[in-house]
Amino acid sequence: MNIHEYQAKAVLKEFGVPVARGVAVFSPDEAQKAAQDLGGPLWVAKAQIHAGGRGKGHFREKQAGDKGGVRVSKSVEEVVGNARQMLGHTLVTKQSGAEGRVVRRLYIEEGSDIARELYISCLVDRATGRVAFIASQAGGMDIEEVAATTPEKIVSVSVDPAAGYSPHIGQTIAYALGLKGDQVKAGAALVKSLYTAFIAKDMSLLEINPLVVTKDGKLICLDAKIGFDDNALFRHPDIVALRDEAEEDPKEIEASKNELNYVALDGSIGCMVNGAGLAMATMDIIKLYGAEPANFLDVGGGATKERVTAAFKIITADPKVKGVLVNIFGGIMRCDVVAEGIIAAVKDVGLTLPLVVRLEGTNVELGKKIIRDSGLNVIPADDLDDAAQKVVAAVKKVAA
Repeated sequence: MNIHEYQAKAVLKEFGVPVARGVAVFSPDEAQKAAQDLGGPLWVAKAQIHAGGRGKGHFREKQAGDKGGVRVSKSVEEVVGNARQMLGHTLVTKQSGAEGRVVRRLYIEEGSDIARELYISCLVDRATGRVAFIASQAGGMDIEEVAATTPEKIVSVSVDPAAGYSPHIGQTIAYALGLKGDQVKAGAALVKSLYTAFIAKDMSLLEINPLVVTKDGKLICLDAKIGFDDNALFRHPDIVALRDEAEEDPKEIEASKNELNYVALDGSIGCMVNGAGLAMATMDIIKLYGAEPANFLDVGGGATKERVTAAFKIITADPKVKGVLVNIFGGIMRCDVVAEGIIAAVKDVGLTLPLVVRLEGTNVELGKKIIRDSGLNVIPADDLDDAAQKVVAAVKKVAA
């Protein structure tokens, strides 16, 4: 789960992380009041969407101007003008995809007198099984280019889970960021606060870009991006309350309500699989035979008939889907339950797309019999390789 920048800064502020003052607004009138309350002489109007690269993004509509989604304003009137140009318009960035995101809220923040821009993030390093800090003196909008062209400018420091956090970690990162004098102490304190917040709120990613040093030597987190571990959200109702469903795919929202692991992709073959590993293998073999998966969908090991039905409806609701592959290896998950769910969903949605079903495992013969006796136009498959070839061929035949 992701949240907006202004929400992320509010969370970090609870842990003593230094952030600039700002106000979230939803209309030009609110932007005017926010600018007046913050005082000048400089303000920054920031589009609040769940995608990075806002500063280098562009608005699809000409009337929204071409100044991107982060705009410096030198008067209250300019703040209001920028708000009018951005709110309700579609911002396209490198991370938003070509369709972009509609800007429904802005963050009006007081301006900062910047001397240096740095980068720091905290994440779960799956290679080491540890929480790691990534830091660089080359912060700002071009951090991706820095990582690609001069990786030596990026420093990584891991936290040993047995030993826990220690002061030398913060000092190491502070020196890596080129901080000096009293800034080292402030930098170390900042790193500790970020780590405390990361652990306390079950974050999966915490990125500050840029972390700025002002001309009077202070450290301020000028931007903040936070992602949370969905599996731990039951412990954080305060974080769940920050969810902005307008920024999420409606299909993914529906999937979460039915306890399904679903991610929308850009392909044409819908996939319903049990188990994340098998789902990944299914997607790979679809690509091997020349097609692209339309989604990742793991119904889980203990899925019910109702959950399978919901999964099928979510897949077929995607207009990009031209064929469906069901690949179930029943251990805890019974094949007859899957078969019943498929039949219920097909009858409900009136499926006309090619449907290939591969079942194996617990009650497999009963599952196959249920599908055969249903009278539905289902293409059976003996194994995963056979299933992938059949669904790709069926989709290409329809396209032809």
